[in-house]
Amino acid sequence: MSGKARLANDAWESLLTVHATFMKSFAAAPIWGEVSMKEYDVLYALTKADAPVRITDLHRRVLLSQPALSRMVDRLVVRGLVERCEDAGDRRVVRLALTAEGRNQQREVGRAHARDVAAAMTAEVTDADLEELQRITRALVSSQEKTS
Repeated sequence: MSGKARLANDAWESLLTVHATFMKSFAAAPIWGEVSMKEYDVLYALTKADAPVRITDLHRRVLLSQPALSRMVDRLVVRGLVERCEDAGDRRVVRLALTAEGRNQQREVGRAHARDVAAAMTAEVTDADLEELQRITRALVSSQEKTS
């Protein structure tokens, strides 16, 4: 393996390790209440959308398989946190949006989760480090979007 390939793989391993470490810590936090961390991820992704989204678009934003996401959306609809909406341009398409209760749940959990994330991300790194990390991760996402 070349030096660049080894460096790339070592960096990837570091990224996966920090992700797994942080996610375990976040999952253990007593903030989740009535929503699981995975459900929160779906609610959060829906808050980032400017308008109701197709499930295929939501799938791009969360780390769940398509069947698992479909089942989760069904459960969130039954619980009144997500609603299905017709697509004005194509009546065959169903779009998803948060209900008022879903938005409230996301905000409530989100405030506590944001505090946990901020504490974890600032414990050992500077603001400049965080800015560099953000620049790097955005570049990596951009490169993948170009090839997809």
